[in-house]
Amino acid sequence: MPASRTRHLCSMAVALVLAAAGPATAASAASAAPDDLREVLFVGNNWDGTADVIRSTGDFTRVGRIDVIPDKDARMKEINADPIKWIYFQAIRNSVGEGHDQYADDMYSTPDGRSVVVSRPSFADVVSIDLATGRVNWRFPVSGYRADHMAVSPDGTRVAVSASTANTVHVLDITTGRQLGSFATGDKPHENIFTRDGKYIWNMAIGDVNTALDDPGWDWTKGDRHITVVDATTYKQVKVVDMRQRLDAFGLKDFSDAVRPAVFSPDGSKLYFQVSFFNGFLEYDIATDRITRMKTLPKNPATSEDRTTWVNDSRHHGISMNPEGTKLCVAGTMDDYATVVDRAGLQEGPLVAASKPYWATVSGDGKDCIISESGADQVTAIDFATGRKVASVPVGDHPQRVRLGHVRTDWTGPAGS
Repeated sequence: MPASRTRHLCSMAVALVLAAAGPATAASAASAAPDDLREVLFVGNNWDGTADVIRSTGDFTRVGRIDVIPDKDARMKEINADPIKWIYFQAIRNSVGEGHDQYADDMYSTPDGRSVVVSRPSFADVVSIDLATGRVNWRFPVSGYRADHMAVSPDGTRVAVSASTANTVHVLDITTGRQLGSFATGDKPHENIFTRDGKYIWNMAIGDVNTALDDPGWDWTKGDRHITVVDATTYKQVKVVDMRQRLDAFGLKDFSDAVRPAVFSPDGSKLYFQVSFFNGFLEYDIATDRITRMKTLPKNPATSEDRTTWVNDSRHHGISMNPEGTKLCVAGTMDDYATVVDRAGLQEGPLVAASKPYWATVSGDGKDCIISESGADQVTAIDFATGRKVASVPVGDHPQRVRLGHVRTDWTGPAGS
């Protein structure tokens, strides 16, 4: 490779490392909140179409609840009138929905704490819900027939949403719902992450996770799966990371290259990510563009070894990191536990029993890992320092994504709810 080309690639890698220096800590974000706002956690209850709002620290008690499908009758009328939409609606219910409609995948509040923006897979859209009235402010239908994971920019003004059947990510103004741009991805875009400075968006395409061709020999049938990195202003592609090549180089030729939840280290030099079917996670060094470590976590002996019984090709789905960057928290979805892992030595702590934990995030003060127990309809806090369970709080049907956000200080739910 010419020296000039080598220097260019190295410079790009360094730039991405510096830009990806992790999200601002929850504590610093909370301290910057206006006095008329309170920090909370939004919990999306995917199967019943609600979002519970709970305290972001302490006992995590519920503050209020929001109906995120107040326009359900209108949406169903549209779907029933369009044979193609109806087919996709049924397909979502009977495949990735595990027999249920998917109404609340991801959500973020607006900077002023007056609205929450929600992606709704079964309705193939993103809506803004007024937190005072419970009414829809705006609606953005995504390309194709299913909306998925979102990400919010560091300044809170933009959301990126995956349109999973269109291999597209839309970037929207969080206040107006106006599309600011979009970009193409691999097959079935899933997780989105803004870098800390807001300059780049990383998207992970996971391919087809609802087919029965789960044996490693059939992995090639799952589609084109790669990480797409784009400029968050122009939405032009700046880098593609094909984990197939990196996994092969690390000696993991039988591993899936479908990158699931992921988290940057605070300095942005490392990406920790999960892949389909694997009980553990991998460490990817951004500057050298290679996988550097792998952590295999314990298997639950009660978990079937039949991969076709694992939900949407998951084994473990959910990973977060404390603000200091010293501990990782992992949701062992199909193994029914969560655990805190020391980042330096990759030694796991106690296995905290949990029912199909589907996501992991961080409390407002950064002290606890928060997991959603989709099989028990509750969220559970685990102390990063001890690895022990702190509290569990009941929520709605099938909680998945949990996100930090803000509401007005005196808010307890929409009027009349």
